[in-house]
Amino acid sequence: QVQLVESGGGLVQAGGSLRLSCAASGSILSIKTVNWYRRSPGKSRELVASITSGGSTTYADSVKGRFTISKDNNKKTAYLEMNSLKPEDTGVYYCNADRILFIDQEMGAREAIDYWGQGTQVTVSS
Repeated sequence: QVQLVESGGGLVQAGGSLRLSCAASGSILSIKTVNWYRRSPGKSRELVASITSGGSTTYADSVKGRFTISKDNNKKTAYLEMNSLKPEDTGVYYCNADRILFIDQEMGAREAIDYWGQGTQVTVSS
């Protein structure tokens, strides 16, 4: 009943830009924090950026100054604007919500913890 769907990935040359979107669907009441993770070839999963319900943001050192996380509460969508992309930014990018409060048609208000999207591939060529 709740889904997180990423989009916006693709192939881009080094120095280029991409904008990822994470659209939440379902009868969502609130999301505490939205995170963007990535898994690059040969590396462990990395937390790239986070945005809290209050709008506070944090970034991995590797993307500071290049990536911007934002959200549109009305559209239930979070974004990751990626500029000055480097080949090492290549990977599958995942949207994650740590806590989602939503309405289940049968059970009423429920909370989903550590909810993930399916991921979107970003490839940066040199």
